[in-house]
Amino acid sequence: MSYKWDVLCEEGLQFFGKMSASMSHEIKNVLAVINENAGLLQDFVYMHDTGMPIDAKQLKGVSQMIIKQVRRADSIMKNMNKFAHTTDQLTKAENLNDILDIVTKLAARFASMREVSLEKIPPDEPINIKTNPFLLENLIWLCLDSAMDSVGQGKTVRVFTKKIDNSAQITFSQLDSMPEPTPEAFPDKRIEALLCALQAEITVDSKAGTINISLPI
Repeated sequence: MSYKWDVLCEEGLQFFGKMSASMSHEIKNVLAVINENAGLLQDFVYMHDTGMPIDAKQLKGVSQMIIKQVRRADSIMKNMNKFAHTTDQLTKAENLNDILDIVTKLAARFASMREVSLEKIPPDEPINIKTNPFLLENLIWLCLDSAMDSVGQGKTVRVFTKKIDNSAQITFSQLDSMPEPTPEAFPDKRIEALLCALQAEITVDSKAGTINISLPI
């Protein structure tokens, strides 16, 4: 099997860069909020030094906001760490739902900017597959990116997995505004290269409003 490494490498770098930039932007927002609240703490210190009364309720609110942002930053960093480690091995046994969970969390900011909600349906059971985690994340992102452009009036993309015989399937549904697919538009050469490398298949049903990825187990 001949992989299109030029396409895979170019797309992989762009994908990694896009996600890294998004996460660093979120961390920057967290730091901005913490910095703002640190300024409020300085104001409270000044009030104390000059003998002015300090509102304990306001002080507690600042403290709680800083704690909230630290937890938010910790969550972002954990997701970033998990994402980075998916490049460690070319092939690895993974729970498909864990991979999908990482991508939906990475995509949350992009969905928010488009005013789209991502609804990940909890799986009935773990679906273990042997795959290249990073390439699969890239494929899921490209399909999810397209799905967000095709979402219906409900502005919600529903994502779920299921096991069918000897394959695992990821479904993106509620894509009521999906146009009829054309070879030039979807799936494009990036998706085709990833499908080839992962030995996966994709089906697009415009009438049902779904995109399905089938992966070998």
